[in-house]
Amino acid sequence: MSQRFTIDDEINRQYSRFNAIGTQLSVRLLPPPPNSNPVTHFLDSMSDLFEYALRNCNESDMVGVSIRNEVNVQDKPIGISFRRKDQLSEEVIWSIFEKVVQSNARFDALDRLVVVIHSVRMPVGFGRTALRTQGRPLANMAHLKRSIIEVKADNNCLAHALIIAIARMNKDPNYQSYRKGCKKKIRPVVASLLETTGIDLTNGGGIPEIIRFQEHFREYKIVVYDNLHSDSILFEGRVESPKRINLLYDDVNRHYHVITNLTGAMAKRYVCRACNKGCSHGARHICDQTCSDCMTSPPCAFVGVRIPCGDCNRHFRSQSCYDNHKKQQLGADRTRLYVNRRNVVVSAVPLSQRKSMTVTSAGAIIAV
Repeated sequence: MSQRFTIDDEINRQYSRFNAIGTQLSVRLLPPPPNSNPVTHFLDSMSDLFEYALRNCNESDMVGVSIRNEVNVQDKPIGISFRRKDQLSEEVIWSIFEKVVQSNARFDALDRLVVVIHSVRMPVGFGRTALRTQGRPLANMAHLKRSIIEVKADNNCLAHALIIAIARMNKDPNYQSYRKGCKKKIRPVVASLLETTGIDLTNGGGIPEIIRFQEHFREYKIVVYDNLHSDSILFEGRVESPKRINLLYDDVNRHYHVITNLTGAMAKRYVCRACNKGCSHGARHICDQTCSDCMTSPPCAFVGVRIPCGDCNRHFRSQSCYDNHKKQQLGADRTRLYVNRRNVVVSAVPLSQRKSMTVTSAGAIIAV
């Protein structure tokens, strides 16, 4: 069947930072043939146009569309909000056109139309695929790094990754079987989870499925990374919980893995869980999303009377702030760093155990 439109101009732009592609088409819809339904012809023409513009997009990609009349610039543009490509049906197109055309004094679909389409590639984990990549891909890093558990499932990898992470956190006796991919052990658990939540992973596990898993596992905070950089977060659940599930999404193989040690996976000595930035020393990290006294997130509230600590000579905002300070561990060496009242690191040795102290030219107090 011949096309129902002609293309006068086409411009494509790629936004690598946002994993998005923008396409601008200047098109003219061909008039309907004699004795045909103009509405049906218009819907078929727009369907063909969208099929052409989105020919390189996956069904799970988010698509946003805006259409304006180049002849009559006073017409209001027609906008279709971001939605999955498979949700962009003829009924949606016609309902939006009806609303906008009623507010326009004149709208002729046979005028020259400028169609701008933005598509965002969304993560969808199906399982292992045969795609290839240059360099060292995330699949190899997941296999080599001891801080990452390689999920061996061929399908439903998102559910497998969540079950493995929760089993490790709760010290489940079947954890090693789950980790090694024992089908007899983990497959019934995955099937039970999908049946309980009503989530269908036939078309892969993307952001909508992760959101539903987060709603089911309210006692855990799910965080998904798309590479081995601490600030490359694809999804972060809006849940305040100390139990955190870190997943790694491989965009090439479209597969999920489990991160067991965030600092080891990201090759950082310290990763702030509030702002997701990595640094070499946690005590020197400045973050407005953490408490400046106990360095936990969210910041502790003042109760009026500050509680002193006899070991580090500091005062804390509340009893919970003081308790957080006592159990806080910063840095890869698992030692507590003590700082003075100006938040300058002084020593990893409690005040009662220091023999003597000196002040440097910069004003920092250090133990000697």
